[in-house]
Amino acid sequence: MAQNKKINRRNLPVILAVDDEPAVLASLEAILENDFEVLTASSAKEALEKINNQEVNLVFLDIAMPDMDGMQVLRRIKEYDQNLPVIIATASDSCRKAVEAMRAGASDYIVKPFDADEVVTVAKKALEQKELVKEVACLRSQREDIRFENIVGKSRKIKEVFAIIEKVIKTGATVLVSGESGTGKELIARAIHFNSARKEKPFIPINCAGIPESLLESELFGHEKGAFTDAVCQKLGMFELAGEGTLFLDEVSGLKFEVQANLLRALEEREIRRLGGTKLIRIDARIIAATNVDLSQAVREGKFRPDLYYRLNVVPIHLAPLRERREDIPLLVEHFLERYNKIFRKEIKGLTAEAMDYLCNYEWPGNVRELRNIIERMAALNDSGIIAPKDLPFDIFVKGSFIKGFKADGALRQASRDFERQYIEAVLERVEGNQVMAAKVLGIHRNALFNKMKILGLKK
Repeated sequence: MAQNKKINRRNLPVILAVDDEPAVLASLEAILENDFEVLTASSAKEALEKINNQEVNLVFLDIAMPDMDGMQVLRRIKEYDQNLPVIIATASDSCRKAVEAMRAGASDYIVKPFDADEVVTVAKKALEQKELVKEVACLRSQREDIRFENIVGKSRKIKEVFAIIEKVIKTGATVLVSGESGTGKELIARAIHFNSARKEKPFIPINCAGIPESLLESELFGHEKGAFTDAVCQKLGMFELAGEGTLFLDEVSGLKFEVQANLLRALEEREIRRLGGTKLIRIDARIIAATNVDLSQAVREGKFRPDLYYRLNVVPIHLAPLRERREDIPLLVEHFLERYNKIFRKEIKGLTAEAMDYLCNYEWPGNVRELRNIIERMAALNDSGIIAPKDLPFDIFVKGSFIKGFKADGALRQASRDFERQYIEAVLERVEGNQVMAAKVLGIHRNALFNKMKILGLKK
């Protein structure tokens, strides 16, 4: 009979321990309970019921079960979930069954009587491997989206980027991608990787500014068991996980000087040493770094090592902000609208010419990322099949209404008058001529707005 589900209140990985000996189950539960949520089953039938009815992330399975052979249980588990890690428990280190179990899909095996540290280490390694497999599968599924067609644009500046990418994908040279936030630096890095000879290997991104300094070296280079207080098992770093693939160092300007020195050593020597370890490990990952600050300026200010800068800046690629390539905006709008039409199952035909003008005149401080988010929002909310100026976010409607074509000549008083006229016109259009709402938006009394409209020659 299936037992009631146990609520995982600590939100920890769930381990199911399966053994017909109560003492063994009690021992495993005591060893694992600090790091995992532990379920127990004293028979194969009970174990399979729990796997079918509850979330289980890892199974410790005794190879000798009374009601069903352990190998049969293993095969049943793999039929249910091929990706569920199973660790076999045996009574002999040289057990033939353990080898057979590994061939049948077991992740690892442990020998009775258990060593507590080994049990925890084996469990964590199996779960880490599962997550890595999941990530690699996810990245492989995204490869169809990492095409040059998704780097959209026809401007001279984006064509220069295309030309550099075409050349650099044929080499293993280090690349430094620079540009403001939201310009698409990671998209460029992924395009280089997935169109290169390394495309079958992992693409491993790491945000250098988003990881605490105390953990960053461990993330990059890995650590050995006991290297520091929380190092309860060996951990591979990003360099090792990348293997012969690509390591993408995002926001590399966020690295502290000590980490910069160790990274430089790794790039120069092409080898690393895990924290707490003595063995030198050869690395072969391609390095693509990205920054949203001027690294050469950071070097001049003493905030970034010049030798590391030169080592990273082998092939520089600069992504211009969207406001400097406005001719790409219509193409990007069409690209994103096509994407969100599919996602939201809509048939939005496009934008009116006037709405497109507003988008092209806006400054886009958030660059392509901001444009993508705006198109997603408008696509999600639109029911008319066409996006008009009234559908635009207010700040884009107002700010995009007077940038283009504003004359920079004549007296300051006249320029101020022209600016005020265009601004009030934009607000009135946005609120569909409602003077009460327009006055509220402008922060003035309705009578003051009426007088300004009269002075500026604006119709009601």
